[in-house]
Amino acid sequence: MAKITLIEAVTMALAHEMERDDSVTILGEDVGVNGGVFRATAGLQDRFGSERVMDTPLAESMIAGLSVGMAAMGMKPVAEIQFMGFIYPTVDQLINHAGRLRHRTRGRMSCPMVLRAPFGGGIHAPEHHSESTEALFAHMPGIRVVIPSSPARAYGLLLAAIRDPDPVVFLEPKRIYRLQKQEVADDGKALPLDVCYTLREGEDVTLVTWGAMIFETLKAAEHLSKEGIDCEVIDVATVSPIDMETILESVEKTGRLVIVHEAARSCGVGAEIAASVAGKGLYDLEAPIERVTGYDTVMPLFRMEYQYLPSVQRIVDAAKRTVED
Repeated sequence: MAKITLIEAVTMALAHEMERDDSVTILGEDVGVNGGVFRATAGLQDRFGSERVMDTPLAESMIAGLSVGMAAMGMKPVAEIQFMGFIYPTVDQLINHAGRLRHRTRGRMSCPMVLRAPFGGGIHAPEHHSESTEALFAHMPGIRVVIPSSPARAYGLLLAAIRDPDPVVFLEPKRIYRLQKQEVADDGKALPLDVCYTLREGEDVTLVTWGAMIFETLKAAEHLSKEGIDCEVIDVATVSPIDMETILESVEKTGRLVIVHEAARSCGVGAEIAASVAGKGLYDLEAPIERVTGYDTVMPLFRMEYQYLPSVQRIVDAAKRTVED
């Protein structure tokens, strides 16, 4: 079993599904000849041909609209948007068509498309290349939003997303594309969507996060363990719909909750999790819920991006405040 990176796991999942299912097609800017800006589709056009791995014009609305039409006609398009900052022209197609097709046709049609995009900061990128606006898509009815945080979950969750009969926005945390390697078998086994993954068991504080922030959160949990604070770490993975049952069960055990995300604080997915826990698990809480997030500003350029991103120390401090309250 080979050890591969997250980006290599994405490539492996795409190749597996294209081999297994002739209806799976890839489209996007530079995905064919160049293999994508991060090389997620490297070698796939040579293997499957230009009719199944298609380079498109620089027109994100067209990419999304074409994907909706292809999906409605029984294909399974996997469209790539080069960076999340370029994804906003797709919103019209996603809200008005992809997310509504099943409802509009009373179940006669579905829209089995996947829209992939690298997201998040931490790679010294220019403006429009470091957004974390997953909450925008989580607010869209009929759209799943999935965010992997390891090679194994990238492989399994992408397989599940492609096989899903409804539209999925699949956001890949580019800061960790090549951060770690993990043994991943190319066995075609999908992981379940709409499920949180408990990465570390603990008794004192529940730390909830997703995407690249998994790494800072696990480091914070390790640091806190040396001070006698036992943290449970949960990877949300699917931020819409959220598996609140797993989070609530953890909070019932620990009595404390810290939510970590690099997106802006206001109206973020973390606020939804906090509201749900306050509504359904209030009597289990022994301290106020803490959120460690980005700020309500545009993501800064590279000199200040690590002042914007939640740090291990900020997570540690928030967890300690819940224990001290």
